[in-house]
Amino acid sequence: MTAPRQVDNLVIGGGLAGSMLAIRLAAAGRRVTLLEKERTAHHKVCGEFLSPEAVEYLHQAGVEPLTLGAATVRHLRLSSKQRVVEAELPFTALSLSRYVLDEFMLSRATASGCNVERGAFVEALTTQGQTAIAELRGGSSVCAHTAFLANGKHDLRGWDRSPAKQADLIGFKMHWQLSPAQTSALRDFIEIFLFPGGYGGLSLVEREVANLCLVVRRASLPRGSGWATLLAAILDENRHLRRLLQDARPLWQRPLAISPIPYGYHAARPGSLWCIGDQAAVIPSFTGDGMSIALHSASLAAQMYLDGESAAHYHRTLRAQLSRGMSLATLLSRAMVTRPGNNLMPLALSAFPNAMRWIAASTRIPEQALLTLPVVLPTIPASGLSTRAF
Repeated sequence: MTAPRQVDNLVIGGGLAGSMLAIRLAAAGRRVTLLEKERTAHHKVCGEFLSPEAVEYLHQAGVEPLTLGAATVRHLRLSSKQRVVEAELPFTALSLSRYVLDEFMLSRATASGCNVERGAFVEALTTQGQTAIAELRGGSSVCAHTAFLANGKHDLRGWDRSPAKQADLIGFKMHWQLSPAQTSALRDFIEIFLFPGGYGGLSLVEREVANLCLVVRRASLPRGSGWATLLAAILDENRHLRRLLQDARPLWQRPLAISPIPYGYHAARPGSLWCIGDQAAVIPSFTGDGMSIALHSASLAAQMYLDGESAAHYHRTLRAQLSRGMSLATLLSRAMVTRPGNNLMPLALSAFPNAMRWIAASTRIPEQALLTLPVVLPTIPASGLSTRAF
């Protein structure tokens, strides 16, 4: 067995959080190695919604989502059975696929001076005092003075997360090409749709592709039923969504899926490991704040690490910043997957038209917690990035 390779700062995972952290540390002159298990750009189960907070953090990293083709989102539409409620969002948001955004962020990390290693699958992580040792598939290992966990919703062997508040959900994602009329009807909207046992979202991303993402309680899935059966049941229940997907063409042979989704999870890791992104906190997807939390946690971790703060202090700080919004979002998410919640939520929002705006504002990262950081690099042109996978 070969001796572990020595690095200073190790980032495990090349999603939004891992890339943002690597960009910040490398730009500050730190030597950073980022391990990403996938060799090429790939899709992820995600609502692909960029709140203003997420957009601002991307700008600070020298990334302009509109240049990458992001679609604008100004209105929210909630539907359940035959009921439809509309509201203007209290902000203008964007929507961009993770396929495009994550790959561009990795290019930013490389341009910042980070050593990005693709196809490096970390199977396990152990610690010896203040040192972390990552065991890679194939038998090699990496030893780091400081390790940052950014491996998304998947756990590493030996570092399973504590139970989440809502962990009985399965997530699905599929990209669609809608008809011209339905594409026009969806433009500038984020659709939130309810159905027995779950809820989901639909919005345009780059190139006028529609991203359909949903979660469903495991207990609500009939044994042996597949994606086609689930989708047919949802469209039979929700007539508004059925109209939007009328004549639509799926762009993949099968959907992406992930389980479980640990909604309401907050990290409280002992020791010196830094958890960022979904390893730090997982907010229910209907809030559209998952990507902003990933970018915020990475920026906060980088800043506190560079300031000489401990990982434990970082975790306490992040938890205090997110607890209120996370608790409200998880409470609403639990209600939304029940039949009473499916029936009552549209009625309640019709009676109180400002409620959706209040929920959207109340589940965001608190304004006083947001960081104002300098732009670390000039913008890299997006012309060289391929989106042919759509």
